[in-house]
Amino acid sequence: MTLGFGIAGCGMISRFHARAIGDVRGAKLVGCWNRTPDKAAQLAAEFGCRTYATLDQMFADDAIQVVTIGTASGAHRDPAVAAAEAGKHVIVEKPLEVTLRRCDAIIDACRRNGVLLGTIFPSRFHDSAGLLKQAVDQRRFGRLTIGDAYVKWYRTQQYYDSGAWRGTWKLDGGGALMNQAIHSVDLLVWLMGPVAEVSAYTATLAHERIEVEDVAVATLRFTSGALGVIEATTAAYPGSLKRIEIHGSDGSAVLEEENIKTWQFSKMTSRDRALLGRMADRTRTGGGAADPSAIGHHGHARQFRDFADAIRKGRAPSIDGAEGRRSVEVILAIYKSARTGRPVKLPV
Repeated sequence: MTLGFGIAGCGMISRFHARAIGDVRGAKLVGCWNRTPDKAAQLAAEFGCRTYATLDQMFADDAIQVVTIGTASGAHRDPAVAAAEAGKHVIVEKPLEVTLRRCDAIIDACRRNGVLLGTIFPSRFHDSAGLLKQAVDQRRFGRLTIGDAYVKWYRTQQYYDSGAWRGTWKLDGGGALMNQAIHSVDLLVWLMGPVAEVSAYTATLAHERIEVEDVAVATLRFTSGALGVIEATTAAYPGSLKRIEIHGSDGSAVLEEENIKTWQFSKMTSRDRALLGRMADRTRTGGGAADPSAIGHHGHARQFRDFADAIRKGRAPSIDGAEGRRSVEVILAIYKSARTGRPVKLPV
């Protein structure tokens, strides 16, 4: 069975969705919609699909079984809920939404209508991230002691000025954390486990005319007892690849974008040494560090492939709505701590 896809929201990220769909066997991009029709027409011409005048028209098309949501972050809820109520499976670009109430509205709508929900976090589908997760699950790190995420990126003032929604609480939901570093927040919590408490500072230091932070620093206490740090910024010229560090009583690993830079355990094997040599130089793009479009679509393609397989087999996708909600909750707790000047316990 060929799965027909529709794209709601034809901004920059829609190209990555369209390319990913094209790489999935048994999937086809049927059509797209955008509030500004010219953008939809451009995407349709580029990828050979049709356009719709309204979302309702797209949702009424029986050739579409899956809808991907790529609108502004704070405008994910309404099209996602409407797609679910039309009986379409739903894939939402990160973040799932910008408040927990809006996240829950999407999750509840998909559950009530018996459709699958996925949240886009393509970094989890990189081979290197999978190897770290496997090592954690096999307890090769011993007791996890500290886990850190560093996202020291750069965005120009023109980036924020390019769209009225950028840098706003209502539609961006936040700044360097909610928009950029959420990928690393998701990876860190996936690897280290749930967060129990955060304490944080945020600031807006290098950009004008934005409501949100361009610098954030948070300390974390995980439910396991391990500690951690998240640093995120869009004000670190010229921008560096994002970095995840996992340490424990028996091992350490450092992931820089798709590159494994450190892979050391108390009990090393020949396979470990070969793995480090093989995975030390895997990144082929700028990783979005300075240019948000300078990423590959292979992670998206693997996630879309997983979602299509979940539909066909009647299982949950690897990253569902609850997984997408989790990183939003951590970031909102960080914002609350920065705003109140006090530690914040989760759940919030």
